Amino acid sequence: RRARVFPFVEMLRTAFSRAVPAVRRLAAPRAVAAQARFISMSMPRFAPKYAKSHEYADISGDIATVGISDHAQSALGDIVFIELPEVGAKMEVGESFSAVESVKAASDVYGPVAGEIVEVNDKLGDEPDIINKEAETSGWIVKVKMSNPADADKLMDAGAYAKHVEESDH
Repeated sequence: RRARVFPFVEMLRTAFSRAVPAVRRLAAPRAVAAQARFISMSMPRFAPKYAKSHEYADISGDIATVGISDHAQSALGDIVFIELPEVGAKMEVGESFSAVESVKAASDVYGPVAGEIVEVNDKLGDEPDIINKEAETSGWIVKVKMSNPADADKLMDAGAYAKHVEESDH
């Protein structure tokens, strides 16, 4: 004989036992599996933020992945060389930390956030054109442990950056 359960708990058991089979029937197994791939227990990752000087910072926790924007690589043309900083170097907002050279021009790369460089994308030394192919993904330049996470609040979101690019091109 079962022990008496509180009416509320019994109601929840009943509701749950009816709801779960219904959800299983309605949810396509592939869709559920696809959604499960996006679940992560790591720090939240947000959309990249942009500086007026055309660098981006893709922030996850206190680490910012920094590179040049897709617009910047497009304006530069085929990138043939990149000067990479050292791990441990300090990055300051608005200060040059790297330089890229293309067939058209050379340009400094400025810090969108302040902090210590904790990782450098060494692949760019041998294949700088990765920036032309995937500037805002695998074409990142450095990862920075931010000394002041509030620096990111001063950067533009994608919409504001697109407007900035449009206004500066005219």
